[in-house]
Amino acid sequence: MFIKSTDSFSRRAFLTVVAALFSLPSFAQTSVLPGTRVRPRADCVVVPQSRVFATAGRERVEVTGVEARAVILEQVATTTMDIALRNPTNRILEAELLVPVPDDAVVRSFDFQGAAAEPTARILPREEAKSTYRSIVREARDPALLEFAGYQLVRSSVFPVEANGTQKVRLTFEHVLQADGARVDYVLPRSESLDYRIPWKISVEARAQEGISAVYSPSHALETQRTGKDRFSARIADSASRSPGAFRVSYLLDREGVTASLLAYPDATIGGGYFLLLAALPDKGKLEPKIKREVTLVLDRSGSMGGRKIEQAREAALQVLAGLEDGEAFNIIVYDATVELFSAKPVVKSRETAAKAEAFIRSIQSTGGTNLHAALQEALRQEPTEGMLPLVLFLTDGFPTVGQTSELAIRELAIKQNPHTRRVFTFGVGVGVNTPLLERVASVSRATANFILPDENVEVAVSRVFGQLSGPLLASPRLIPEDGNHRIRSMMPAELPDIFRGDQLVVLGRYRGGDPLAFVLQGRSGGENRSFRFSFELSRATTRNAFVSRLWASRQIAFLEDAIRDLGAENTGLVASATAAATSDPRLEELVDEIVKLSTEFGVLSEYTAFLANEGTDLSRRDLVLARASKNFFERSISCRSGLAGLNQDLNRATQKVQGCLNISNSYLDENLNRVEIAHVQQVADRAFYRRGGRWIDSRVVENEKIEPSRTVLFGTAEFRDLLERLTREGRQGCISLKGDIVLEVDGERVLVPEIGDGC
Repeated sequence: MFIKSTDSFSRRAFLTVVAALFSLPSFAQTSVLPGTRVRPRADCVVVPQSRVFATAGRERVEVTGVEARAVILEQVATTTMDIALRNPTNRILEAELLVPVPDDAVVRSFDFQGAAAEPTARILPREEAKSTYRSIVREARDPALLEFAGYQLVRSSVFPVEANGTQKVRLTFEHVLQADGARVDYVLPRSESLDYRIPWKISVEARAQEGISAVYSPSHALETQRTGKDRFSARIADSASRSPGAFRVSYLLDREGVTASLLAYPDATIGGGYFLLLAALPDKGKLEPKIKREVTLVLDRSGSMGGRKIEQAREAALQVLAGLEDGEAFNIIVYDATVELFSAKPVVKSRETAAKAEAFIRSIQSTGGTNLHAALQEALRQEPTEGMLPLVLFLTDGFPTVGQTSELAIRELAIKQNPHTRRVFTFGVGVGVNTPLLERVASVSRATANFILPDENVEVAVSRVFGQLSGPLLASPRLIPEDGNHRIRSMMPAELPDIFRGDQLVVLGRYRGGDPLAFVLQGRSGGENRSFRFSFELSRATTRNAFVSRLWASRQIAFLEDAIRDLGAENTGLVASATAAATSDPRLEELVDEIVKLSTEFGVLSEYTAFLANEGTDLSRRDLVLARASKNFFERSISCRSGLAGLNQDLNRATQKVQGCLNISNSYLDENLNRVEIAHVQQVADRAFYRRGGRWIDSRVVENEKIEPSRTVLFGTAEFRDLLERLTREGRQGCISLKGDIVLEVDGERVLVPEIGDGC
């Protein structure tokens, strides 16, 4: 059973006592003076957000599991952390628990499991916390703790862990969350300079009387469930459970009209900074009626679709037909070498038209070639049903083989011959499709491309996408800066997708100056044009919002890579020529130059630029770097357009173009669809560091021919404390938490911080 560190008095009384302790001068007087050496008495110190630190070379326990649960009621967050420990040795070990916590946190309880003296836990103020960090860093010769220098710290009493035994610890603390207008932010401090060997289970539940319109995490992929207008629950996705970095969740309170908020990162080098605009439409009932849909199903019935694929395609069509509401419109187009229409134009769903369509679908058989161009042309030129949003679900399993087969011509058809602005959601079945073609046809029409692997079900994939297209709330949305493009640059996505129920907008861009930013969101809703205006102050722009600039860079790189991918659609000498000639194409040179520049600066790498992280890559030889990058883009992005090796590129890029949360490990799918992570580049705060010759080199100086530092700052010196203080104020203290020598740029000067060794 758990043994509690609090007695039987009420929670309110406990919090009152703790709050009073913080206000007493005598409590502050117990703080350890900066630089004082405080040696932990335990064998090891457990910091679940970072690692276990052995003191004086002693043995240590292991963390075998961490689960964090946050419950938020009207901006008051109660966080409970369960930490599971194991002692792998044959003797009892003493351990202390240190937990970095947000400002103004108050310990509610500290419990443990097992037979031992009752523990105590208290929050150390910042100065005492910093001294504690420095003493442990000195003992363990490990700088990882320094990135928590700006936080308060919960320090527990010493407790024993039995030989070859286990121990479970539970810490609960509370704090009031910061709010910026309608946005409420929750942050759980965690290391960003280390990967987590043990997956973390993190969940959040929130309730707000006003209602909640959007839930967003810029740090980790979430699985979110809306359990009511005024509440939600979310958990970190399994794929992100080992991802490092502080866990962040923001949610927007549901207010009249469209709710929006802005996070900004200042950058003097561009005369302004970067912004992330988060917006959501109100919950059901506040923006009605929803827009009706007109859905055209375009099904490939060529010979290669025979067997299981055509059966699943028929079932998918029946599912879509059943999912349409009475009064919405539909049509069905099937194609092989020729094109056949269910109706000359879309018809309104009724019992009679649905029965005829079902019979038509069941009669579909596979035969012949693939006239993709003609099928798309028929779908786009139909007269639309008035007052409805025209959608196309376009399915194929191969390259065009009949009629117009040019990739460039089919792209041009989607771009220039779509008079009714139909949204074309494409579905590529198997790996024999032209993936960049399907991706481009979808993207130019405000839709998405979907790829179904051989072992996946066509019916499930189509039904899943169609289910997400229920009741668009705002069609053809546009986000317009009130100052035009005078202050706002490189806004992505440049063209917003339609907003369906449950969607939220995440728009990134760059700004100039420090005056407020104002936007107008326009769109069509319920048969009429709507307009919403937002204005945001930039006074809260902070370098602690480093994720904003990095997310912008990731999307910008994806946009540039998309442009390179498009070059392969041109049936010109570019693809047919030798590699040397192709890589000297001026368009390719310009695009690659900008990609390499952004990738190096922000540490955002892809399969084409992963070599930048290799220790053997001399980034000062820009000519060689650009030549190698150009060769990679030519051989992969331009030349490879189908199969697994073509599919992986479009899957990677599709994810990156709408990236809303960090990809710190730079993971991507390789040409065999295996997940790969890039080593030797580290994203910390708003900086990137490259591993070179045993040193971590700041990206701002890594391209220099000579990287020798002009100044050396040793751990424990007054100079080091000054540097740490400065970085902490800027939210960049993680830059000196890396293990090994670190070379970073400070005020244009190259500073070496040597690895902590025996002499420190």
